[in-house]
Parts: sequence; structure tokens; C-alpha cells
Amino acid sequence: MSDESLLGDDISKTAFSEALSQRYLAYALSTITSRSLPDVRDGLKPVHRRLLFAMRQLKLDPDQGYKNQPVLWVM
Repeated sequence: MSDESLLGDDISKTAFSEALSQRYLAYALSTITSRSLPDVRDGLKPVHRRLLFAMRQLKLDPDQGYKNQPVLWVM
């Protein structure tokens, strides 16, 4: 059985370095747009949005004042 008979109609031979560079570029662009650029709606990056959400769940509002660590672990 030859290599040609194993390839389907929609599969083509591609050099490994070419395929790797194309896929890495797509991954890098996806990562940059989804993680490191601020969102247009609120100007926050995803990591900052997660931090603010966690702070809201712990009821860490600036209006409530200081809470020390033992109080946070009991919640």
C-alpha cells in the first residue's frame, strides 16, 4: 500500500515546517486577540475581569473597609 493511496481527497502533503509556522501564527494571533488586548466594551482584559468577579463574590468592595486574612478564609 503506497502513501498516495492512504491520503484522502481533502488531505494534501505539506512540509512540516510550513504547516507548523501557519498553525503557530494562527495560535499566536488568537492568543493575542483573546488574552492580551482589552475588550472594547469595558476596557478590561480577561484576567482583570476574573479578578473583579472574584472580588465581588468575596464581597471585597472598597466601601466596606479593610478585611484581614482570617475573615476571608471563613467566608
